[in-house]
Amino acid sequence: MARATEKYGDWPLKRLMTEVVGSGHKSADDMTRAQAAEAFRRVLDGEPDPTTLGAFWLANRWKRNTPEELAAFIDMMDEGVETAAPDCDPVDCGANYDGKGRSAVFGVAAGLVAAAAGTPVVAHSGDRVPTQKQDAYKHVLDELGVRTDLAPAESAAMTDEVGFGFYYRPNFAPGVEDLHDRRDRMGVRTFVNTIETLANPAEASTHLGSFYHLPYAKRIIDTFQESETADVDRVVMFQGMEGYDDVRPGSTKVAVWSAGEEMHDFDVETPEYGMDFESEDLHVDDVAGDSAAITEAVLEGDREDAFADAVAVNAALRIYAAGDADDIRGGLERSREALDGGAAAERLEALRSF
Repeated sequence: MARATEKYGDWPLKRLMTEVVGSGHKSADDMTRAQAAEAFRRVLDGEPDPTTLGAFWLANRWKRNTPEELAAFIDMMDEGVETAAPDCDPVDCGANYDGKGRSAVFGVAAGLVAAAAGTPVVAHSGDRVPTQKQDAYKHVLDELGVRTDLAPAESAAMTDEVGFGFYYRPNFAPGVEDLHDRRDRMGVRTFVNTIETLANPAEASTHLGSFYHLPYAKRIIDTFQESETADVDRVVMFQGMEGYDDVRPGSTKVAVWSAGEEMHDFDVETPEYGMDFESEDLHVDDVAGDSAAITEAVLEGDREDAFADAVAVNAALRIYAAGDADDIRGGLERSREALDGGAAAERLEALRSF
């Protein structure tokens, strides 16, 4: 028996490619949970040949991973994740780590508004993650002068003190961080882009994420239910701008699942709330820098334009996700109060002072 087989099992990636996943997007078979778990353990350990690893990632992209496979990947990833739970129970915001390139990032401002309204929020991201390697939570926070290179325990303390916390992937999931160069050489997204957004370093009971199509939201919700380590009671997924966790102007589909219930969906129609703007109205030239400036201006009450509306509705969705409002309109009422009363600006100062 080969040495690698003694350590891992009977399914090196090359065998999985030949016998299971590598025959093409129409004829490939799905992996069992055990096969998927062994495969990702090998990947995290750096065991596969680089050519085989690239082929494996691409084959999985072609065939599309099942919830059982994704759950196995998550469970294996979680073995190397260092968690630190704050005393509060925040909403976990898992935006695509590879960021945005055209429109402003509203998650920091929305998270601080939600925090000011009594809903704690956490976000997590890496730094220039493949494939887009664009601006994410970290880069907006950096522009605002907020510390981001935090150990998980510091992130938990930030969450409790401010109501908004940031977890930095290299510090809570170094094994996934070590895959950066290999992922970069792929040139396309892999299943790692999906599962890293489902990490839960704050041990939150509610996950807020984004999707392009409703069947994808169902797949992610099923993945959470299949996972043995992803312990969440509520998942709220929505059609985010550029795949990020920012609500689209116009009509946004939202999918909701709570433990013991079936998934249901509804639409957020921003014109119903007096918000008359288009996606192009939210475009910026410098995503990180402009997003930071917009965050500060909106929270200080210096802007009452489309950007301010976008912050308010994104905060409302976070408040709704936590169960602190019965619907988006109720969340908007709470977010407007936090903005008008200056409480959101105070949360930004507390974040900078941490």
